[in-house]
Amino acid sequence: MPKRKHEKAPVEAANDVEGDVDMKGTKSAGSDSDSDDFDEFPVDFEMFDPQPAHDFHGLKILIRQLLDIDSTLFDTSALADLVLSQPLVGTTIKVDTNESDPYAFLTVLNVNLHRKTNPAMETLVKYILEKSKVNEKLHEQLTRILEKEDGAEQGGLGLILTERMVNMPVEVVPPMYKMLQEEVQWALDEKEPYEFEAYLVLSKTYTEVASQLDAEDDAEEEEEIKRKAKKFKSRMREVPRKKDARIRKAEKEIGKEVFFFHPEDEVLHEEAIAYTDFKYTKVPEARSADSKRAFSDLGIVPQGHMILFKKDKLGHVVKELENTFKPF
Repeated sequence: MPKRKHEKAPVEAANDVEGDVDMKGTKSAGSDSDSDDFDEFPVDFEMFDPQPAHDFHGLKILIRQLLDIDSTLFDTSALADLVLSQPLVGTTIKVDTNESDPYAFLTVLNVNLHRKTNPAMETLVKYILEKSKVNEKLHEQLTRILEKEDGAEQGGLGLILTERMVNMPVEVVPPMYKMLQEEVQWALDEKEPYEFEAYLVLSKTYTEVASQLDAEDDAEEEEEIKRKAKKFKSRMREVPRKKDARIRKAEKEIGKEVFFFHPEDEVLHEEAIAYTDFKYTKVPEARSADSKRAFSDLGIVPQGHMILFKKDKLGHVVKELENTFKPF
C-alpha cells in the first residue's frame, strides 16, 4: 500500500498539554511519610507507525508478554516480523524518539491471508481454535470464518494484537483503537485486504490464589507451636489453630473471581459476539504465582482470554473506550 502522508499525533490520554501523562511512581526514597501519596512523573507519549529498523526486539518482548507462559509454543520472532511487515496499519507508543523501543503497540493481522504462507500464524490459528473450544459459540464462529474460501480477500478474521508495559496507563488505549479504525479504512480505500467479518482480540486475565510463601510461613509457625506444645503439654491441652472459620471460608473463594490485565476488555465484552477465558498449555513453575504478585498478599495466576466482535462494532468500541477512559 502506498505510504499515506499522515503523522501519528501525541497520545491525548492524559492532560491537554500535548499528551503529557502523569504516571504514578514509587514513593520518594527519602520520604518518611506512611501515607499513600506517590510522586508523579510527567511522561510524553507519542504514537508512531511500526518501524522495522527499530521495533523488532521491543515488539517481540511485548508479544511474549501477551502470550505469557505459552509464548514458548510460538515463533515470536516471526510474529514480530509479521507485525512489522505492515507498518502502515498499527501503532506503537514511545516516550523518547521514533528510534526508541515501543512501550505499547496495537495492530490487526489478516488471519485468513497470513495462515496460508506464514507457519507462525498457522500455529497461532490452531492454538486459538483449540482454546476456543471451551466456549461453543465462540469456537463455531471462529471455525466458520477461518474456513471461508475467500476469507483472505474479504470477510475473514482480523486478529487484534495489543500489549503494553505493566505501568502504562489504560488511557493510551482509546487513541490506538481510534487510529486502527482510521488506518483500516485507509487500507480499504487502497484495495488492501482488510475487509473483515469480525475482529478477535487476544488478551489475558488472572485469578488470585493464596500465597504459597505465606502458606509455608504458616506451616513453619504451626510446627513451632506444636514443638512448644509438646514441651509444655502439661499446661497446654490443645494446639491453637492459626486460622479461624472465616479465614478458611474466604480462602475457598479465592480463585473464583476473574480480573483484567487490560481494563479495556470489559468494554469490549459489551460489544462481543462471544468471549472466554482459557487455561494456558504450559504448566507454571512452583511459586510463579507469588513472583507475579505486587502490593498484594495473594498470588496471581494468569490465563488466556479472547474476545470476538463484529467489524461494524469497531466504531462503537472506539467511542465507548473514549468515554470510559478519558484523559485525566
